[in-house]
Amino acid sequence: MSKTITTDKTYRIMRDNAQAMVIDVQQKLAPHIYRNDEIIKKTTTLIQGLQLLGVPIVLNEQYKKGLGETVSEVMDVLDTSKAKVIEKVTFSACDNDEVWNHIAQQNRTSVIVCGIETHVCVMQTVLDLLDNGMQPVVIADATGSRSAYDRRQAIRRMRRAGAVITTTEAILFELCRSSKDPAFKAISQLIK
Repeated sequence: MSKTITTDKTYRIMRDNAQAMVIDVQQKLAPHIYRNDEIIKKTTTLIQGLQLLGVPIVLNEQYKKGLGETVSEVMDVLDTSKAKVIEKVTFSACDNDEVWNHIAQQNRTSVIVCGIETHVCVMQTVLDLLDNGMQPVVIADATGSRSAYDRRQAIRRMRRAGAVITTTEAILFELCRSSKDPAFKAISQLIK
């Protein structure tokens, strides 16, 4: 190619412009999610990889009195000394002032989103991120709903609205960018 065209829009997700949100992977809800074991495994892999890459994480918990704590598998891998954990009662995490203020203060416009349920809290959060000028990156294999159909429709709607839809492995290697990255070997082990 002899000519390069420059635009204001970038399509690559860059580590220094990324942050992550884990939404409502809680004890009383998770067992009812279609393929919940796979989603929890992908979520823990994602969290571990993001931590290796130094991407800030906020974990949301929806009405803990009713839905319980975050599942132990997630809490076992989350470095709570670096991650922010916030309880909410709104479906969209962005409707919670503490969550929104935390997200805005990160000064990172790409927001990697995973969690449950895809068609309720995840989707509403993603739509609000878009409405507020952020670029949500939905990790499809780390999101779930009780119904596979609800999940599929939510993914379709978020994609049409402008969210990036990707997978755990794809985003971790995209953020890594090179096999020379110090985190590459550890991330490769996580993916196996």
